[in-house]
Amino acid sequence: MTTIRSLTTRLQRVPLTRPWAADVTSVGVIATHVVRSDGAEGWGFSWSPQIGAPAVHALLEHDIALAAVGRSAVPGEVWQGLWEHLHEAGGGGITTIALAGLDLALWDAEARASATSVSRLIGRRRERVRAYGSGVNLHYSLDELLAQVQRWIDAGFDAVKIKVGKPDLTDDVERVSAVRELLGPERGLMIDANQRWDLDRATTSVDALSRFDLAWIEEPLRADDLAGHTELARRIDVPIAVGENLHTAHRFEDFLRAGAAQIVQPNIVRVGGITPFLRIAELAAAHGAPLHPHLLPELSGQLSLTLPDTVSEPLVEDVEDAGFGALGALADPSPVTVADGFLTENEHQGLGIRFSPVLGAASSLPAGKDHS
Repeated sequence: MTTIRSLTTRLQRVPLTRPWAADVTSVGVIATHVVRSDGAEGWGFSWSPQIGAPAVHALLEHDIALAAVGRSAVPGEVWQGLWEHLHEAGGGGITTIALAGLDLALWDAEARASATSVSRLIGRRRERVRAYGSGVNLHYSLDELLAQVQRWIDAGFDAVKIKVGKPDLTDDVERVSAVRELLGPERGLMIDANQRWDLDRATTSVDALSRFDLAWIEEPLRADDLAGHTELARRIDVPIAVGENLHTAHRFEDFLRAGAAQIVQPNIVRVGGITPFLRIAELAAAHGAPLHPHLLPELSGQLSLTLPDTVSEPLVEDVEDAGFGALGALADPSPVTVADGFLTENEHQGLGIRFSPVLGAASSLPAGKDHS
């Protein structure tokens, strides 16, 4: 049996070209490197915007690395046992984010050992996938927001997503109305409240905004409010999308079974890697819910190429100037290209995601220290 010989990690910070807020100016990356008993190597990563990366690094260094050595290196076989090993530290969140660092590296090693890409190892079902323009733009002025939307139009995107949740609903109405007018009727428009509303405010807001032909409302309520999302789904006609802050397949199943989500958006790192992501994709298909992965286009784009068209084609989120390639964080050319509203995969082995140890203003950080 091929086993895990070693797991090593490196914590570093990647500055964001366009800050997501005054206090979100970088993302933390924990680059991982696994060596198998047969000598094959794989590279993966864990990731967290601004907050929590040192804690994830510590969990990988002090708990996961020691527990993983000697276990099966076959992708997927080690995940459940390690999740159970970590469970006293929490069933999801930092624990699943940390597990992704090992899981991704194991999938990368398996594909590299076979001289192929992870998408081909899993089974590629399409050669390209639609992408949509996205941005963290609630703090933008209306003129800045419209300029961003115009850049997305010029880049060939046929769907975009903007943030909502201003203190005054009339501001949201003005902004969404202006964006819809600029997009025209033929392009898709999604809105994201990032958990800013309570149930009554969400009901009122979606009622006021639904006339702008919305493809979905994302995270209208606190992410773990199952009862609230279930009731909101009963009250509104716009599909509800959740998932970037759900951390286990079990929680996705809860939301799908309750009818609290019509669209799911797992973040592949936050749920623990490729292994649980594929399980969530099966659950979404079984419940007839579209799946559109959250962020990380270099990773989620590759996995989207493997998803079946059981419900609808997945959409890949491309946040402006936030991809690892655009940020100059990768040691190798990006494994994907986004152009004319579509993502395609470039030739590479494994995941093709290895982080440069030198990132300009970013620096490698020792465990337990955060220099942001």
